[in-house]
Amino acid sequence: MRTIRWLCSALLFLWALGTPTVAQQIGKYVPVQAGSEADHALAEINAATDPAKKLELIQKFADGPGKEGNYPLLANGLFVDYYLGQKNYDKVFEYGDKVFALDPDSFQNAISMVRAAAEKGDVDKLVAYGETASGIVQRFKASAAPDGTSDAVWAEQKTRTLEANKDSYTYVQQLVLNGVYQVKDVAKRAALLVKFAALFPDSPYAVQALGVAATSYQQAQNAPKMLEVANGLLAKDPDNLGMLLLLSDYYCEKPDQLDKAATYAKKAISLLDTAPKPEGVTDEQWAQQKGLQKGLALSSLGQVSIEKKDNAQAVDNLKSAAPLLKSDDGSYARNQYRLGFALLNLKRNAEAKDAFTQAASVNSPYKAMALDKLKSLAAPTKKKAS
Repeated sequence: MRTIRWLCSALLFLWALGTPTVAQQIGKYVPVQAGSEADHALAEINAATDPAKKLELIQKFADGPGKEGNYPLLANGLFVDYYLGQKNYDKVFEYGDKVFALDPDSFQNAISMVRAAAEKGDVDKLVAYGETASGIVQRFKASAAPDGTSDAVWAEQKTRTLEANKDSYTYVQQLVLNGVYQVKDVAKRAALLVKFAALFPDSPYAVQALGVAATSYQQAQNAPKMLEVANGLLAKDPDNLGMLLLLSDYYCEKPDQLDKAATYAKKAISLLDTAPKPEGVTDEQWAQQKGLQKGLALSSLGQVSIEKKDNAQAVDNLKSAAPLLKSDDGSYARNQYRLGFALLNLKRNAEAKDAFTQAASVNSPYKAMALDKLKSLAAPTKKKAS
């Protein structure tokens, strides 16, 4: 009985990277009979070390035995692997799309397309092929047992296959997320991060993506989308420190949301008291990070107190926040600007001048406003006519 060797559409690349066996791959398998013309051609391609010679042999295979049966799938996969190695990304996309036309569920091809888009820096293709990869995995998860295979056996096989491809799927997610992070347009970045979380809902990076999406919408001054994403994330993860701080910061200046702002800020401070240090962060870095976050929460509480006309409490919170926010110019300047107002409300003008001077001492959007307040405080007051 003749031996049968099983190959997938990206055979040579798979051998090189030591990826899972064919039984653990997602997509069509192309059988190649040992000793056949196709088998000899593939062996010759695999042995070739000169790039020009390898391409010549792949083309020879594609024009000959590669035309038969399911071999076009294999031939196009070989072109994908070759051009990926040569960093000719347009050719990778050309032949990768041909692979998808023959096998829409080729997960290995999806990995190659995502990698090519990431290396080229084409974020639109990166997200599109990431969506393709997600669709392949989701369809495989939902697939029914083939004829002759029991549901129980098929469920076990799917579990093994998904586990074998877990690292590759994580790799796809990392490439997509890293590419999206590089998008300079904050509104587009935010939208793509939300899409990432929708495409990969079970990803360990989904929560992180939504958190960055919320802050990106804030930077884009799109408050409705920021609130939608932040509140949605907080509903799923009530102890999400980043969202508690983001929302307390936003709500602390909204007269109808002051209690919510105070609740979120206080909860953030409570969580910080017991938060474990993340891996890879030094004690000094962790102390600074926690201090900054606590300062943000205290500053929000200070603003809440100003809105509620409790200026004495506002001064206490804002003064406590000041040294914690020193490392962030914008947050520090805003805090001192708020402190200046609280002190003015208490008729403590000399201290207010000091606070506004500190707000103006660093480059931030509050510099000009603080200088204006200092000018108005320095202007002589008109005496009332006797």
